[in-house]
Amino acid sequence: MDFEKLNGLIPAIIQDANTDTVLMLGFMNSEALDRTREEGKVTFFSRTKNSLWTKGEESGNFLHVVEILEDCDKDTLLIKANPAGPVCHTGSETCFNEKNIASLDPEGISFIAQLQQLINKRKIEMPEDSYTTSLFNAGINKIAQKVGEEAVELVIEAKDNNDELFLNEAADLLYHLLVLLTAKGKDIKEVVAVLEQRHK
Repeated sequence: MDFEKLNGLIPAIIQDANTDTVLMLGFMNSEALDRTREEGKVTFFSRTKNSLWTKGEESGNFLHVVEILEDCDKDTLLIKANPAGPVCHTGSETCFNEKNIASLDPEGISFIAQLQQLINKRKIEMPEDSYTTSLFNAGINKIAQKVGEEAVELVIEAKDNNDELFLNEAADLLYHLLVLLTAKGKDIKEVVAVLEQRHK
């Protein structure tokens, strides 16, 4: 990283890893960046205190690092993190007073994106005791077959009046669709983009 452009500091944009909401902007020197990488919690350089400070060290609202990205000029960072609580000292979820996408999503639709992230993690780590792992081990044809089976079961339940069974079959279909998308290297956001384009 090029710390010389701003006299030893670089701006670090903090983004919610799950919702993509921009949470705050801070500055880091090389020591702050090293500590962030080592401890997995976002640490800044305070220009007012002239010292390092870990976000949340007083409030407990740490920013747990998921990914650190460098821009093309090596003078700005984008840090994706999971916030442990409100980010701003005012109690707001972001320092820009922007509503977190999750808070605008009372039905939990954003959970679908989080679920696919978990499915992708299963694909990478392949834990032995995971049903998702067994699907990936079975291969793309088996996963596609499961999507078909769940779709048929949903159709069957749609003809009855048992809401609980119907919703459970819908959840099974959606889950297996997410597994299939992940196996194909696709994201649910790409499907949403197609729907948005059709809507236009």
